[in-house]
Amino acid sequence: MRPNIDFTPFRQATIGFDRLFELLESSIGPHSGDNYPPFDLVQEDDDRYLIRLAVAGFRPDEVEVTAHQNLLTVSGRKKREDEDRYIHRGIAARAFERRFALADYVQVKHADLEDGILSISLAREIPEEMKPRRIEIGSGEGVRQIENASGERQKTNEETKREEKELEPA
Repeated sequence: MRPNIDFTPFRQATIGFDRLFELLESSIGPHSGDNYPPFDLVQEDDDRYLIRLAVAGFRPDEVEVTAHQNLLTVSGRKKREDEDRYIHRGIAARAFERRFALADYVQVKHADLEDGILSISLAREIPEEMKPRRIEIGSGEGVRQIENASGERQKTNEETKREEKELEPA
C-alpha cells in the first residue's frame, strides 16, 4: 500500500510543471505501474529544471531521449550480452520508458549520462511577444510611452506622425 502524497507545496514553488505533478499524483495511486527507473526532479531557478534518472548499466547508445511538442520520452534497451554467464544479475537490464509532460515553452537543452545518472536539462523560454509589457496611460493625447519586457521604449503615436510629416515631400 502506498501513502497519499500531497504535492501542493511543490506546485506552488514551480513554474511550468503542473501537468507533470498531475502525472506524478496519478502514478502514485493504487493503479500505479512500473516505477523504473527512479528519477529526481530539480528546480535550479525560476525557469530552469533538471531531471535525473538512475540508469545504471546503460551506455549512451542504449538510451534515447526524445522531445516532441509537450512530451519528453526517455527510453532504454540493453543490447544482448550472451557471452556473459551470470550467476546473479542484480543490476537491472530491462527495457524501460519514462514519459514527462512538459509545460508550454519548456524546451530540452541537453542530456548527459555520467556515472549511471542521466541528467536532462530543461529551460522555460517564453517568447518576447508573450511577455508582459508596461503601458503608460496618456492624458487624452494618445498613449505616451509603451515599454516591452526588456525595457525598450517604443515610439508614441505623436512621434510616428511627426516622423511621417518630416518625410512628406513639401
